[in-house]
Amino acid sequence: MTLVEVMAILESLGSEQTRRTWTRHGAPEPMFGVLFGELYKLMKRIDVDHELAQQLWATGNVDARNLAMKIADPAIMTPAELTQWAIENPMRMCNLYIATLAAEGPHARVLLKDWLGSSNALLLASGWTLLGRLSDLDPSFSEQELLRGIGEIEKSIHSVANAVRSDMNRTLITIGGRSPALRKAVVAAAKRIGSVKVDHGDTACKTPQIEESLRKAWARSEAKYGSPAAHERSMKSMRRRC
Repeated sequence: MTLVEVMAILESLGSEQTRRTWTRHGAPEPMFGVLFGELYKLMKRIDVDHELAQQLWATGNVDARNLAMKIADPAIMTPAELTQWAIENPMRMCNLYIATLAAEGPHARVLLKDWLGSSNALLLASGWTLLGRLSDLDPSFSEQELLRGIGEIEKSIHSVANAVRSDMNRTLITIGGRSPALRKAVVAAAKRIGSVKVDHGDTACKTPQIEESLRKAWARSEAKYGSPAAHERSMKSMRRRC
């Protein structure tokens, strides 16, 4: 499919109601307001087309960029391109998409170091989310490094920017799904951290409680898969399933 064809389809799928919803989640203009369910159907028609993904991203349109993150090829994305997308990501709730793209490609560990060392809050938030994605998707990723991440989050979660705090909280939950030992370490850290306050603006989003979220995740996954992380690895990429 061509860029012109895809943009015409996206425009036809947009609605004012969804535009208002995406605006409350911080999405800027331009956008059509396309539901993710519709993007999923379009993704299935396109499959993977990295050149088209780049063209869609260059439009600056929110819906085009959300689709681009679904059809991009992580194997050929460069560190510069991933960093640019992380900074320009139009919807912060899509940080998981950007981080998953990075985690599925060959530059994940280099980007993890760069993003976690950045003074840019957008990159820092994406860096913490990337740590969580590596915890889930890469069984060879060091549990010692994950323990260091837990310690750093515990030290700084109450002092970082709002968006970074949200991603740190989610990452703790993700790391706690890696193994029983890491679950124990995360729960202990969560007790010391206490309540995590995140301003979600004019949305229905709520900050998940760490220990309860882990209890539910392990209850869903342990018997069949061994852990929530193994359960995640058994499924297709999250950016292409929702």
